[in-house]
Amino acid sequence: MKKRDQQIINDLERFRVMSRDDIVDLYFSHLKNPVNNANTVLKRMVRDKQIEVSKSFSPYVYFPYNSTMKRNSTKIPHFLKIVDIYKQLKQYINVSTFIVEPKYQKGLAEPDIFTTIKGTPFFIEIQRNVYSQKVMDKKMKRYETLCYSDEFSAFPFIIIITDTRYKISSDVITVFQVPTIHEFMKNIQKKEKPKVRESHTGGIKFKIG
Repeated sequence: MKKRDQQIINDLERFRVMSRDDIVDLYFSHLKNPVNNANTVLKRMVRDKQIEVSKSFSPYVYFPYNSTMKRNSTKIPHFLKIVDIYKQLKQYINVSTFIVEPKYQKGLAEPDIFTTIKGTPFFIEIQRNVYSQKVMDKKMKRYETLCYSDEFSAFPFIIIITDTRYKISSDVITVFQVPTIHEFMKNIQKKEKPKVRESHTGGIKFKIG
C-alpha cells in the first residue's frame, strides 16, 4: 500500500469522516491537478474496499472501511468541522498531537479535541448550536470537575469556537471564546505562550508570568 493511501486511512480512522475537499487539502494540494488526482485515488480505494463513501453529500464524504457511522448521520457536519479545525491549525503550527473526542471518566467533560499549541495543552469545544447560559454553565462545571480529577498534572486551556458570547467565570479553568481558530492563532502569535492562568477570559488575553 502506498504511504499516502495509508495516511488517508489513518486520518479517516482518527476523524471518523472526511470530505473529498479535506483530503485534497491535506494530501493533494501540491499537485498540478489536485481534485482529479484525489478523485482517482479515492475511487480506487473505495473499489479496493480500503475506505467507504457516501454520495449523499457534495463533495462526497469518506469513511474508514466498515465504519458503523450512518451515512446520513447528523454528526457528520460536526466531525467535518473538527477536520476543518485541524486544517486551520496546520497553517500555523506543526500539529503533533490532535485527539478527537478524548474520553475521561463518565460524567466529566467531553471535549471535541485535545491538542497542543506551541507546547501548551488545549481542549477545543466546537459550538455549532446556540446553548442556553444554563447549559453552558453545566458544561463548564464538568470541566472544573475534570480539572480536579487526577487526569492532568497541568490542566489544558479551553477554546470554545462560537459566534455566541457566553458569560464564563471560573477560578479553576481558563476559557477563550473565539469565532475561528484563525483569530485565536493570529492573536497568540503576538504573545508568548501562557504561563499563568487568569480567573476567566472572554476574549484573547494571556497573562504572562
